[in-house]
Amino acid sequence: MQVILGAGGAIGKPLAAELRRMNIPVRLVSRHPEPAQEGDECVSADLLDAPAMLKAVRGCDVAYLTVGLTYSTKVWRAQWPIVMHNAIEACAATGCRLVFFDNVYSYGPVEGPMTEDTPIRPTAEKGKVRAQIEGKLREAMRTGKLTAMIVRSADFYGPDAPMSFTDALVFRRLREGKAPQWMVSPDHLHSLTYTPDAARATALLGNTPDAWGQVWHLPTAPAITGNSFLELANRAAGTNQKPMVLGKGILRIAGWFVPVVREGQELIYQSDRDYVFDCTRFNARFPDFRITPMEEGVRACIQMQS
Repeated sequence: MQVILGAGGAIGKPLAAELRRMNIPVRLVSRHPEPAQEGDECVSADLLDAPAMLKAVRGCDVAYLTVGLTYSTKVWRAQWPIVMHNAIEACAATGCRLVFFDNVYSYGPVEGPMTEDTPIRPTAEKGKVRAQIEGKLREAMRTGKLTAMIVRSADFYGPDAPMSFTDALVFRRLREGKAPQWMVSPDHLHSLTYTPDAARATALLGNTPDAWGQVWHLPTAPAITGNSFLELANRAAGTNQKPMVLGKGILRIAGWFVPVVREGQELIYQSDRDYVFDCTRFNARFPDFRITPMEEGVRACIQMQS
């Protein structure tokens, strides 16, 4: 039995599907879990509650922490340390191994490609929270308190990723007959991880004995410019919409009225320079893993969401 803590999101859903394909029994845990197919075990739990976390992981061999908290610095500061503490303690008490699905916020601004060895130097408040909870997990791993790994993804795109900026600014707008948008500079390279690839790789890593105790960058297609991504989206949608660029000034004004835009201001450095995510380590360990080409992934997003 393997358990997904935060089973309803852009990674939790496809991850459950991948584990089922591997004939692994799956327990789905969230506030309101819904079975995706017959045989799924569902547990309703508040992961801020330590006994609930312990109940959620008991009897499981591997736990995947893929929970998505409200996109708010205030919420992250208050809740992420509790969630991570509860996950560490529950896994340590039961012998369950832990896979933490992370992003790259803790790296901060980076010149050149991001690798698993990139120093943790966050500048954004959300990045500092991620660095804090990652530090707690690394310490628990170092002392042998539990067996764990950290898997990281670049920005998402995928057919079931409604909270991604690519869905909000590109796919959804094309679907509505509007011009797609890009933030700050579409001339820079930007890595995007395809959510079905991320889920498939996470399931693979969680069931690979020599993968534990490490940080892994999940498989991601080579970075392309925002302009190239918008061109792929237009082509897949059969449209020729002229893209709109949302400059820093426009985003600042929009932030006065739209909370999620305001919360993203501190991470604008991800859009004003090249944002390149390197997954060489994963590719070397799993040379037969097929990374979905960007053109194919964009076409799937357009078809799925039309």
